[in-house]
Amino acid sequence: MTFTEMLDYSSAVALIGYSLMLAIIRTLNLRAEAPRVMVAAPIIAFITTHILYLNLYKFDYGLNMIVCVVIGVAQLLIWSTWGFISRHPARFKLWGVVFGAAFAMLLEIFDFPPLWGIFDAHAMWHAATLPITYLWWSFIKDDAIFRTEMLVKKSQSASDPFAESESRKTQ
Repeated sequence: MTFTEMLDYSSAVALIGYSLMLAIIRTLNLRAEAPRVMVAAPIIAFITTHILYLNLYKFDYGLNMIVCVVIGVAQLLIWSTWGFISRHPARFKLWGVVFGAAFAMLLEIFDFPPLWGIFDAHAMWHAATLPITYLWWSFIKDDAIFRTEMLVKKSQSASDPFAESESRKTQ
């Protein structure tokens, strides 16, 4: 295996592992450092061990595909469940990302020969990631705005103890 192939597979599994950490930390709203470390440490240890195994011991494409699919499906389930439970205002964008990523994942799993001699499954996977990435970052922006607005409202109500009682009177 060439050095660039090693980098390709290693960076892909590292990105998927990081995305799983992000999904868990964001959906569980973990703000303190200790819970974040408790989530991140085992995932980092597993991903690092997996990358070392692939690059230094034996490259097993099938094993790597299984690891990537399991981690990918786990994070898709986490995000879709959270979007349903949280009723986040941008949840439809999130679900678009989840379904788009699931479709793109199927392109990687069920590889097929090039259509019209040009577009194979991997090329179509790369093409599918463009709109998914745009939608993902649009969700991230909306989530940041939503969280900021919630924190501002929370800090305003905490600084004005009479705001809640006054708002009840006007209702």
